[in-house]
Amino acid sequence: MAMTDATRAAAPGAGSRHAQNASTDIDPTDIDPTKVDPSKTDPTEFDRTEAGATVAAGRAAQELNLKRGEFELAVHLGIMRIVAAEAGGRPRVSREEIDRLRSGDGFPDAVRERVRTMGTAEGARLLGISPVRFTRLARAGCITPVAFYLNRYRAIVWLYLADELLGFAAGAPQLLTGNSPAWMRTCLGAGTDWRTRNWRSHRIERLLRRTEDPWARAAVLACALDPVQLAEVVDDPYERAYLKKVQPGPVFGPPGSIAARDTVTHLMRADDPDEILWRRVNLALELDSAREARPAPHPGNDRRNVEVNASVLGQRAAAMGTVCQALDVAE
Repeated sequence: MAMTDATRAAAPGAGSRHAQNASTDIDPTDIDPTKVDPSKTDPTEFDRTEAGATVAAGRAAQELNLKRGEFELAVHLGIMRIVAAEAGGRPRVSREEIDRLRSGDGFPDAVRERVRTMGTAEGARLLGISPVRFTRLARAGCITPVAFYLNRYRAIVWLYLADELLGFAAGAPQLLTGNSPAWMRTCLGAGTDWRTRNWRSHRIERLLRRTEDPWARAAVLACALDPVQLAEVVDDPYERAYLKKVQPGPVFGPPGSIAARDTVTHLMRADDPDEILWRRVNLALELDSAREARPAPHPGNDRRNVEVNASVLGQRAAAMGTVCQALDVAE
């Protein structure tokens, strides 16, 4: 897969153009919720908000003056808490959570500033360095992307949190000027690129912090393994199916295009032997905790099927006893 940064993807200013539209993964079609026409919106999304203590994600984004990508990033970063989705439903947001953010100082600009992202060109201008140096820092793992989008050529363009860039500049000003340190030159000379791995690690950590359910946590770790590796760790096909069912997804559902979904799946999978081993070990440990908490659903788990299965086993035992008696007689 073609891998690139904003320096390849667009002319100067492209990073800022997409910064407000970036989602946690990909944001191919963004809309400004402050300009949504309620008459053209799913009426159930608005009707349900009056009856309960939670609202749909789209309505919450509108009330917080956040675009779709900004809202998802706020959830991903832990700035906003969401209510776990019911079976077959989408996550919702409590009215108290919306009121908490709306009552904060500097609303709504303060929230939007915390999720402001930028590509290489804009990030380099923020730090006062060249785009080439910015890319070298990112490839060496000094700064970690928080999101990405696909450009018109379906190449990946990484995006970075403005707050994290400023924090890096304050903590390591020596890396912004002068010659790069020897370890960085060696790393880059070997063709190392830490952007994808660091993005994946941070994403997994943030997803794990969003849930206490052991099966959902195991599902997050399972996403980092390809089907072959996953089957070796989780040999029960029903457990694998359950992990797929409970794995957390984007607030607004999966990306719309096939290319976007395939890109997310590809980037989430570990591709280095030591990382694969680390993910396998962690998944095995989390899976043990999940199994202790509750078994994964299997056909025949309900009481009626258990009783039927017990009856069948009883019949088989009786038949086996008859066969044993017949063998004793024959002897």
